[in-house]
Amino acid sequence: MKKILLFSLLLILIPYIVVSIFICDDESKFIFTSNTMVRIKRTNTGNIDIVPLEDYVIHVIAGEMPVEFHIEALKAQAVASRSYVMYQITKSQNKDYDVVDTVLNQVYLDDYNLKEKWGNNYNEYMNKISEAVLSTSYEYITYNGELAEALFFSTSSGITENSEDVFITSVPYLRSVESPYDSISPAFNIVNDYDYALFCSLLNIKYDTNLNIEVLDKTRTGRVNKIRINEKVFSGSDIAYLLNLKSTNFEINQYNNKVYIKTSGYGHGVGMSQYGAEGMAEAGFTYDEILKHYYTGVEIEKIKY
Repeated sequence: MKKILLFSLLLILIPYIVVSIFICDDESKFIFTSNTMVRIKRTNTGNIDIVPLEDYVIHVIAGEMPVEFHIEALKAQAVASRSYVMYQITKSQNKDYDVVDTVLNQVYLDDYNLKEKWGNNYNEYMNKISEAVLSTSYEYITYNGELAEALFFSTSSGITENSEDVFITSVPYLRSVESPYDSISPAFNIVNDYDYALFCSLLNIKYDTNLNIEVLDKTRTGRVNKIRINEKVFSGSDIAYLLNLKSTNFEINQYNNKVYIKTSGYGHGVGMSQYGAEGMAEAGFTYDEILKHYYTGVEIEKIKY
C-alpha cells in the first residue's frame, strides 16, 4: 500500500497526469500470449527491466496490496493488475517501456526490495502471493469483448466514483458502486489539524484567523471539485496536494484556533477499492464476484496459450 509521502502526492496528481489513459487506438491492439513480457522503467535508475507478465503481476501485488489480505482479495488484485498492464502494453508499442514502477502506473517491487521489506517472511509471503497469481493464471478483464483498463485505489468513502467525475472521460465499466466494507481501512476517516499560520503558508494565502471557506462544487459522492478560501479559488486536487491529504473527499472546519480537515478514503476513487475488496473477501465473496462488483458489466477471460 502507498506508505511513502511521494506516493500520497502522486495519488492526488494522477487524475491530471493520466486523463489520456482512456483513449484506445485500434492500431495499438495485439494478441497477448503466455510469453508476453513487460518493460518496466525503474524510476530510481532509469533502467528498463524486462520481465515475464506473470512475474510482473506477482511483484506488483507485493507492492500494491498488504500480503496479510485474504487470498480472494489478492486474486482480485492479480486479475486487475494483469488487466491494467496489458492495457498499458497496447498503448506503449512506440515507447521503450510499458510502465513505470510507481503509483503513476503500478508499484513494482523486485526481489531485492521484497527481501528487505519482508526479511525472514519472504518465502512465506511470496508463496501466498504466487498462489493468488497462479490460481488466476493469465486471466484478465474485458468489457464488450475489449480489454478493460482496471483502475484501482486504496480506500473509498463508502462509494466509488464515476470515471468522468475524476478523469473527465466516461467509461462504461468504471461506474460508481457502493463499497460498504471500506471502514476497515485505517485511511477511511482521518483528521489533520493545522495552526492558522501553517495553513495559510501551505496554501500561499494571506495570514488570517478568520477564514471564509466556501465549497463551490462537489461530486455526487462528496469529493471537492472546487473550493474558495477567502478570495482564492482552488481545485480539490490543489488542496489535497498542498496539504498532503489522502483524498479530495474532505471537509474543512475551524475551532480552538486551529483548522481541522477530515478526509474520507485514500486515492482517486475510480475502479476497485482494495480495502473494499478485502472486506468483501472476508465476507465470503470470491475474487470474480469482487471484480464484477467494482467493474460494471465486465467478463473475465483468459489468455490462450
